[in-house]
Amino acid sequence: MANDDTRVPPWLSPMLRANYFATCPFHGESTKSECNLFCLDCSGDAFCSYCSIHHKDHRILQIRRSSYHNVVKVNEIQKHIDISSVQAYVINSAKIVFLNERPRVRTVKAIKTCHICFRSLLDCFGFCSLACKLGGIKHGDYPKLTFSLTDNSNIEMFFLGGPAKIRKTGIIGVGDHSKMAGLISPGTPPIHSHLSYPKQRRRKGIPCRAPF
Repeated sequence: MANDDTRVPPWLSPMLRANYFATCPFHGESTKSECNLFCLDCSGDAFCSYCSIHHKDHRILQIRRSSYHNVVKVNEIQKHIDISSVQAYVINSAKIVFLNERPRVRTVKAIKTCHICFRSLLDCFGFCSLACKLGGIKHGDYPKLTFSLTDNSNIEMFFLGGPAKIRKTGIIGVGDHSKMAGLISPGTPPIHSHLSYPKQRRRKGIPCRAPF
């Protein structure tokens, strides 16, 4: 499709296809030699932390894993591309987005689904992963859809709804309600200090003598 090169960065597709969490062929005997880094400037395959010395001053993203699926932190990826309309999730207090489409375990009747893979979503999002948004751009049904940060007209869409909170077992909640619950907790009943309100001793009454 025309103008795809202006809406999609050249490194995005290689990043989605890269082979992550494999053992580095050069540093396999070292600890922490799994390939979980990707260089946006080189657009090659994933590499380990020891290989990062060859990518000095390059833009590098760290890929993480959740339930055997590759994810990236929102605060890291949104510096490089517009991720609006992609649903975010909260894992270990960090907002993340999935790189690729995930298989659906069971059919769930949902009001809003991903435009590409039909996974259930929140109302304010259109795609469940970066790959699905890329598919939406390539299909040509959404001419204003873009990954480019030069047009920030769609960025507000990302903030219309809170990210879903998930565990290994699945989604456990929606939005930042748990954080708000911590901030807006029930008020504690006032504790009256004994310094401000000293206890008054009860006066002893006149003792009654026992009858003879």
